[in-house]
Amino acid sequence: MVIKREYLTRVKKKSFIIMSIIGPVLFAALMIAPAVIANMEDKEEKLIAVIDETYLFNDSIAQRDLIPDSLIKDSSHIFTHVIPDTQYDKFEFVEGKTVADLRHNFSESGYYAVLHIPANITYGQKVQIFSLKQPPLSLQMHIGNCIEKEMERLKLRAMGIDQNILKSVKTDISVSTIKWEQDGGETETNQEIASIVGMISGILIYMFIFMYGSQVMRGVIEEKTNRIVEVIVSSVRPFQLMMGKIIGIAMVSLTQIVLWVVFTFIIVTAAYSMFFNQEISTQQLQPQNLMESPMNSQSPEVTDTELQSIINESLSSINQIDFVVMILAFIFFFFGGYLLYASLFAAVGSAVDNEADTQQFMLPITVPLILAFIMMYSIINNPEGPIAFWGSMIPLTSPIVMMARIPFGVPYWQIGVSAGLLIITFIFTTWLAGKIYRTGILMYGKKVSYKELWKWLKYKS
Repeated sequence: MVIKREYLTRVKKKSFIIMSIIGPVLFAALMIAPAVIANMEDKEEKLIAVIDETYLFNDSIAQRDLIPDSLIKDSSHIFTHVIPDTQYDKFEFVEGKTVADLRHNFSESGYYAVLHIPANITYGQKVQIFSLKQPPLSLQMHIGNCIEKEMERLKLRAMGIDQNILKSVKTDISVSTIKWEQDGGETETNQEIASIVGMISGILIYMFIFMYGSQVMRGVIEEKTNRIVEVIVSSVRPFQLMMGKIIGIAMVSLTQIVLWVVFTFIIVTAAYSMFFNQEISTQQLQPQNLMESPMNSQSPEVTDTELQSIINESLSSINQIDFVVMILAFIFFFFGGYLLYASLFAAVGSAVDNEADTQQFMLPITVPLILAFIMMYSIINNPEGPIAFWGSMIPLTSPIVMMARIPFGVPYWQIGVSAGLLIITFIFTTWLAGKIYRTGILMYGKKVSYKELWKWLKYKS
């Protein structure tokens, strides 16, 4: 009866209905927003006038005699446009004019900005961009990187160093990890994918335990303050009342989580089908390399075969994660962690008259949760280390830490030991919380201390 009352009372509240609707919208927004923002990126074509006082970056061969001899090794140097246009940024070299000349009637000139490359740039002089608006960071990075690469190339040429030699010795190494299985098989793992899955799982466990555990505490305080509990305990034992509230809210949390998952999936699927259903070409999927000047080395376009290979590799890495174990472990450790902490929250709620008095008792309860949350970062870096192992065994931190470790592959015996310890600790904390709850639920108008709580624990049933 208590479970039924707690469940029906809470799921009929306007706050539950509103959050069940708003929650999926917010989650979907977090997933869709990056694509929407990228699609709404400023696509206005910008024409930038370039005043090159060095004549190193202008593609005008007529100015070759003005280039310092120290930067030219031989007469075979051929000038090209070393600040290449981008998809939305176009560069136009202007000769015979100064910045002051272009500033006059700049609004009518059709230029977005003026790029000034001073003659003494080789000595560290700054390159300046003049504009009526704040130029985007991508434009600044593109210009700076192109000029840096060209200066490096010219200096290497002046020193007699062939840049092709430097390119030939440059080697990109891709490191993959292979995990040996006990049955003699091999599994390729992906640290990045496992880290993301583990981090999301741990954060969700942390958030749900705090969210629904605090509901138990507030519910107990509310009933105690309104003196409703005096009527209830005349028909129900205090321990039954406490467990009824904990299990009832657990069912509420399960209902809300299921609703969030289903509605979020529907919203995200519908949004992508409506707004992002167009085919994306391989050139659109290819990231722009802002760190290298296209003049010096043209990066090969990603072909359909290479793109498919990248997608297959990512999907293969995701498939290496045992999602059956992940889902079952998530359900168990969520309920195990919730039941453990909810019993403690219920004990705190029964010992005080209002939420303001809960702070002194909440600290010892919340510290392990916060510690587990902080530990996730080092655990993801080293999931087999001693911190990760013991953090996943200690019941107060295991719900979060174990969920962060499972995507990397955890032996079943460790999951079993962690689950067993969590069950034993839950039973023990429920017994302790029941003794505090039994006495504190009818205690009014007195500031309770830890010494007083210890006396309540020693009372005989």
